[in-house]
Amino acid sequence: MVTLCWAAKGGSGTTVVAASLALTSPHPSLLVDLDGEIPAVLGLPEPDRPGVAEWLDTDTPPEQLSDLLIDIAPHRWLLPWRSGATWADPPTPSIDPGDARWSELGDWLHDWSRRWGCDVTIDAGTGQPPPPLVERVDRSLLVTRPCYLALRRAVRGETRPTGVVLVAEPGRSLSQRDIEHSVGAPVEATVSFDPAVARAVDAGLLTTRLPRVIAKELRRVAA
Repeated sequence: MVTLCWAAKGGSGTTVVAASLALTSPHPSLLVDLDGEIPAVLGLPEPDRPGVAEWLDTDTPPEQLSDLLIDIAPHRWLLPWRSGATWADPPTPSIDPGDARWSELGDWLHDWSRRWGCDVTIDAGTGQPPPPLVERVDRSLLVTRPCYLALRRAVRGETRPTGVVLVAEPGRSLSQRDIEHSVGAPVEATVSFDPAVARAVDAGLLTTRLPRVIAKELRRVAA
């Protein structure tokens, strides 16, 4: 199973949801970072090896991607975005890789998932993910808060999600039905606003101490 997580508006919690899905999976799991924030969220040192960004900028065959994987937990691996990525780094490669390169990445992820019986979770960050990659995933999950502006951007974009992960936010008037009607996809999980998750992220403990609440809420999606 290859799952793409993305958000139409920043601050939706895509990285935390993607990381939690990978950690909650009942199968061996590969977490793919296309946003550059996974190491910080998991409390890992910045990668000391190339990542997806460098690979996209070359003509290196997809088979070499397996050499870039980082062990983050038993039966859990990370394919990093780039070497020494920081929050200030640009979120795209220095050279537009074009559709063919994204297609190669998607095909490799599907093959890797099938060959090893693993789940693959992609953190595509904020904005419209590359269409050739979207075409090659099993499901595309929009991570969103019940925010009118976020839904407006999602509806206006080209990517149509197969499901929604709703990050609950107190005081919002939009209902689950409103969101499903707007984006044309079911809400597959609702993640509570839980201070324990924020504390785990701030302390770099998400890998070792994933809060029970978010693990339980995402279990059905991760299965």
